[in-house]
Amino acid sequence: MDVTAQDVIDAAARIRGAVTETPALRSTQVDRRCGAEVFFKCENLQRGGAFKLRGATNTVRQLNAEQLARGVVAFSSGNHAQAVAIAAAAAGSRAVIVMPRDAPAVKLAATRDYGAEIIIYDRASEDREAIGRRLSDEHGLFLIPPYDHPHIVAGQGTAALELFRQVADLDYLLVPCGGGGILSGCALAATALAPNCKVIGVEPAAGDDATRSFKSRVLQRVENPDTIADGARTPALGQVTFPLVMRHVFDMLVVSDAELYAAMLYLWQRMKLVVEPTGALGFAALFHAKLHAPGARIGVLLSGGNVDFAAFGLPATWGDAPLGHSA
Repeated sequence: MDVTAQDVIDAAARIRGAVTETPALRSTQVDRRCGAEVFFKCENLQRGGAFKLRGATNTVRQLNAEQLARGVVAFSSGNHAQAVAIAAAAAGSRAVIVMPRDAPAVKLAATRDYGAEIIIYDRASEDREAIGRRLSDEHGLFLIPPYDHPHIVAGQGTAALELFRQVADLDYLLVPCGGGGILSGCALAATALAPNCKVIGVEPAAGDDATRSFKSRVLQRVENPDTIADGARTPALGQVTFPLVMRHVFDMLVVSDAELYAAMLYLWQRMKLVVEPTGALGFAALFHAKLHAPGARIGVLLSGGNVDFAAFGLPATWGDAPLGHSA
């Protein structure tokens, strides 16, 4: 099933009122450092702390009464998990989420807080997709994949649709890439509202399967990449997202974990924006001059803000409440 720009436009109408219209923020220091006009689309301020609520809500709102009564199942390291939990709860539906044992504690805690039942698996020895399909088959749960589904792609693209309505005449849009859902959706949105804007995907160097796929035009894989960008540890682009990336994305870039860490800390310190490593991928490429575009108007999608503080030597809780949990 193909996905079109019209699907993104329809998704925006479908999810209106259930998601936050996040701001597009500026920084004179960033503009000066990068030699460009930079506009941050702050999906780290989205409900659930990430853009994922858009696709999850677009999917859940298209389920029928019988499907909602049975419930939904998803597999995710965290942000999609929270999004599906929120969307299902809003629809009065049960949510079962398959999460890896090493998922950030803040994301596990938040997913439970949103009312989901969590099934833990071992990333090294078990296949999360197989577990999700089995649970779907055994219990009649509707499977909501994290990126490789037309409704997910269309929903995620509404983030860029908002940005193009907030900021005119962007020359580039830098978007984090894991499985390609948000990248595909943003590229589709550009075809509708900003055809002159070049959409560029950014992924961690250790998990560069999408970049290699883009360059070779043959689908490539990577298994359990070792990167701090936990949301980009996907093995490959999907059957839905791969052709969309090939058709609509202008280029792909990669950044090292060291570059990603530096860019993330800059956002924390200078802009007071709590952004998780995956969410900072697009800015890391700009921050380290992977894109040479002096004087350009550049959008940067900050995809999430659910930071695993413990991984950076900081307290993970304040009393009984997990930090990084966005209501």
